[in-house]
Amino acid sequence: MTLGVSRELSLLAFNARVLTEASNSKRPLLDRFRFLGIVASNIDEFYGVRVAGIQDQQVAGVRTPGPDGRTPDVQLALIREATDLLTESAQESWGTLIEELRSAGLPLRRWSDLDAAEQSILTERFTREIFPVLTPLAVDPGHPFPLISSLSLSLAVRLRAHGGEEISLARVKVPTILGRIVQFGNGDWILMEELIFAHLDLLFPGTEIVDAHLFRVTRDADLDTVEEEADDLLEAIEEGLRQRRFGSVVRLEVGTEMPSTLLEMLLLGLEISQNEVQVVEGTLDLSVALQVASLPHPELRALRWQPVTPARITAAKSAASPSGDIFKVIAEGDLLVHHPYDSFEASVDQFFAQAADDPEVLSIRSTLYRTGATSSIPAHLIRAAQAGKEVVVLVELKARFDEAANIEWARRLEEAGAHVVYGVMGLKTHCKATLITRREGSTIHRYVHLSTGNYNPKTARGYTDIGLFTTNELIGTDVGVLFNFLTGAARTSSYQRILVAPDHLRSEIKRRIDHLAEQARGGAETSITIKVNALIDPEMIATLDRAAEAGVSIDLIVRGMCGLLPNPARHGTRLRIRSVIGDYLEHSRIYRFAGTEGAEIFAGSADLMERNLDRRVEVLFPLEDREVRRKVDEILAALLADTSNAWELKPDGAWERIADTGTSSFETLRQVALAASQA
Repeated sequence: MTLGVSRELSLLAFNARVLTEASNSKRPLLDRFRFLGIVASNIDEFYGVRVAGIQDQQVAGVRTPGPDGRTPDVQLALIREATDLLTESAQESWGTLIEELRSAGLPLRRWSDLDAAEQSILTERFTREIFPVLTPLAVDPGHPFPLISSLSLSLAVRLRAHGGEEISLARVKVPTILGRIVQFGNGDWILMEELIFAHLDLLFPGTEIVDAHLFRVTRDADLDTVEEEADDLLEAIEEGLRQRRFGSVVRLEVGTEMPSTLLEMLLLGLEISQNEVQVVEGTLDLSVALQVASLPHPELRALRWQPVTPARITAAKSAASPSGDIFKVIAEGDLLVHHPYDSFEASVDQFFAQAADDPEVLSIRSTLYRTGATSSIPAHLIRAAQAGKEVVVLVELKARFDEAANIEWARRLEEAGAHVVYGVMGLKTHCKATLITRREGSTIHRYVHLSTGNYNPKTARGYTDIGLFTTNELIGTDVGVLFNFLTGAARTSSYQRILVAPDHLRSEIKRRIDHLAEQARGGAETSITIKVNALIDPEMIATLDRAAEAGVSIDLIVRGMCGLLPNPARHGTRLRIRSVIGDYLEHSRIYRFAGTEGAEIFAGSADLMERNLDRRVEVLFPLEDREVRRKVDEILAALLADTSNAWELKPDGAWERIADTGTSSFETLRQVALAASQA
């Protein structure tokens, strides 16, 4: 069997590409820390989700090779090797960045390097602010090994009574609520664990401290909620969240200096084996780099782009509508917004805000996936419900790591009088859609917003996404049918314009690719451009592979995992795969199919993964307006012309950075947005 591309190794390769930005000297220093912190957080999630799943297969005795031709045992061995290399590179980046930060006048200090006056200041601060928060937990016959929550950083302390010989164990958690960075002096800072280590005598008075070492536990982060057995999905998800903090251990991180005897005590207490241990040479938990990136030194960060207001919205502003009458703008023609270049607040937020306050708006139906704990969007929906409008909200409770925020919004929406549903049994609702009905004279008009990204103002500042506002009657009818399915669970395939998973999105994408391949075999010039976050669905990989072999010119812009490899012997130069890693996280999904009948362009929420095509409710929406299509073609052209942030996938599966000739898609699209806003 020929081994295919491993999904897990491809995901780690993506993180390796992100990590190179931490070494990119063209970026300001604190921005480079941000990239390092992102990688560290991604690796944590990788262990909690992907590694945990493979370990479950291993425990269950699965010996059948996966889609990549590898058994769980082989996959785990390769993952450990790859994560060790990635962790080593991350530690090297941390060391380099810390030295550069020192040169910039912001040195990371060690307790042993501080003079007496500095130590005195920090001791007083420790006693006043930190000591009251700490809870030392002993491990002895009267105190069982404590439950260690996932991703918490802890000190394992070995103690001995003065004059005694027996050694006991205690655990001190490094508190997350205070942050891990303690600033003092004139730009100096020290890590929280250093302060705790230096003051262990205050925590264990009258006891000899033999030694103390940091460790960190990662646990299975998947929720095991079985919907069919849950009478109340919200309560079941809440219980799953409580269990997540203490799921099975998938990784124990320790430093190289940890004695084997202490490690054995931890293994025994955590009930794991040496297989779950990752020995880290350097600083544990480099997600602290995100805190460093937030230090109050704007001179060490790039100037943040200020999203622009689309010209049509600006033109609609008046004394009666100082933010611009969004419904008037949409009624005049389709409007495409491209975040973060175009303002989320001036477009999407205003769409919801004006709908909540407009007495002519009768109903609002919307999906909330990752909306965030402080988003204004659900607040507008609450206000609309309180005003007596018919508000229906699908809140996806199973949005991983956003469950708690979504539960809170679901409760608040229900209390305000909104109808809240949690989706379709067995499917995760991932599409981003809103349908507003508005009375205009004697008729009712539908206003639709469809997007590739979430209704989340925070991610709209850092993720690239596109959204379509339209009054297209066929699309409006389709979205109404979609919401009837989501709220009533009556599945239908009678969509006229939008493509919906798991109903017919897969088959419609495949049909279009196969159709272009057939045209190419007949000598026609055909092309496909697809921009997604991941391409790992076996059927889609095979379909695209055959199309390239048939003569279709294919450009794929794949941010992360990619299971398709170019093969010059069969594809020639017709299959080109690139990844763009830079200022923003590429998140939009765009599908462009061009043949003898012209070009079809879709955008939406679906990646080319089995979960998106078969186990989620996803929507791809057509882009039919001439100006909208021109703008999307402009976006794709900028990404394909990028040399400053682009990587190319080679036939051997390696990603190679494209030679930088100074063309950045991010800068190009900023200038495009700026010019368009002034038109």
